[in-house]
Amino acid sequence: MAGHSKWANIQHRKGRQDAVRSKLFSKFSKEITIAAKMGDPDPDKNPRLRLAIKSAKSQSMPNDNIERAIKKSQAGDAEDYEEIRYEGYGPGGVAVIVEAMTDNRNRTASNVRSTFTKYGGNLGETGSVGFMFERKGQVTYPADVGDADTVMMAAIEAGAEDVESSEDGHVIWCADTDLNEVSVALEAELGESEETQLVWRPTTSTELDLEGMQKLMKLIDALEDDDDVQRVTANFEASDEVMEQL
Repeated sequence: MAGHSKWANIQHRKGRQDAVRSKLFSKFSKEITIAAKMGDPDPDKNPRLRLAIKSAKSQSMPNDNIERAIKKSQAGDAEDYEEIRYEGYGPGGVAVIVEAMTDNRNRTASNVRSTFTKYGGNLGETGSVGFMFERKGQVTYPADVGDADTVMMAAIEAGAEDVESSEDGHVIWCADTDLNEVSVALEAELGESEETQLVWRPTTSTELDLEGMQKLMKLIDALEDDDDVQRVTANFEASDEVMEQL
């Protein structure tokens, strides 16, 4: 996938730089509460909850916070969150998908729309950019877990679709509906993953120069700062020179 590795690197770069742990933990807590409320509070019987907990732990979220979020799902006063996906275009015509969880649809829609407008983007209708992405399962491992052939063989055995290996690590792709089974099989072969999640994988990309990337990152940062926003995905591509200057 042209440009995807650069997109993944930006996601990881931002993750490492994200000092606002409380905001990050708040987003994880919301996902865990929703997953436990919609299914079984036992992660062994609830694949979505299991993945939510795995993502939280990959960012060092304490077990106490995780248990509190699960208990909250069983309390009668747990908020009713709604999952909403917004689609639009960022600076330079980059396609952007925003995944949100909210207890106030009007507030979230207004905030997301104004953020797009403020940072040179344009919020579109649902489906306006979704066709440029595929819903996929993504499992990431550090480079030292094994060489490319070892990881490829483990991925094939686990039922994955594709592997991207580089000096930064291994990214394993599978069908969205197979993520739980594939991640469990990979864990048996390669150990605990760095991250296991459902993502929107770009099928086409838009190349940006340094100025375009700087503008886009301002939009993404502002969207991610919104408490209702869980995840932001964009289909940009940039050269290594541009990425190094960010």
